[in-house]
Amino acid sequence: MNFHEIRFPASLSFGSVGGPERRTEIVTLANGFEERNSPWADSRRRYDAGVGMRSLDDIETLIGFFEARHGQLFGFRWKDWTDFKSCAPSQTVAHRDQRIGSGDGVTKSFQLSKTYRSGISDYTRLIAKPVLGTVLAALADDNMVEGVHFEVDDTSGFITFADAPDAGVEITAGFEFDVPVRFDADRLEMSLHSFSAGEIPTVPVIEVRV
Repeated sequence: MNFHEIRFPASLSFGSVGGPERRTEIVTLANGFEERNSPWADSRRRYDAGVGMRSLDDIETLIGFFEARHGQLFGFRWKDWTDFKSCAPSQTVAHRDQRIGSGDGVTKSFQLSKTYRSGISDYTRLIAKPVLGTVLAALADDNMVEGVHFEVDDTSGFITFADAPDAGVEITAGFEFDVPVRFDADRLEMSLHSFSAGEIPTVPVIEVRV
């Protein structure tokens, strides 16, 4: 896959505009009622990195990053400052932030995920790009130690235990994560004049499936 395991400079993504989007098909019936359906099981995120450009040095950094990714060709990691933890942004990552599975005595590998809840509804988002060194895991009441009890694949979001968790044991995890994205344009448009005048360049970024 055309993906580089490198994060867009976090200082430039800070303050960016963006978030999740969904695609909903709406048909209005003759009686005024609606039928709604979505072809997407998962949301997709879009961002504009232009807001983070504050100096000419930032522009130079952006151009270098853009050229190294060959425009839209190669994906990369992106820190979404509004949603980058298994817990609330103001809280500290903990071992029991997210339930990621239940043991069956055979399976050793489990996909990291984050569940969003509102009322009786929820949505589980698979996490494919955890930040290395931030992943915590627990089996029921026992905290596990990375490198001893489990290993993390930070390119896929799977954690693999040395021994398969016993049947019925709840598996939980806490972590920080990045969003896999690519540039959503093959060109950058900016000028010294517009930047000096306070105009913000547009640098569209879109989430990719990995």
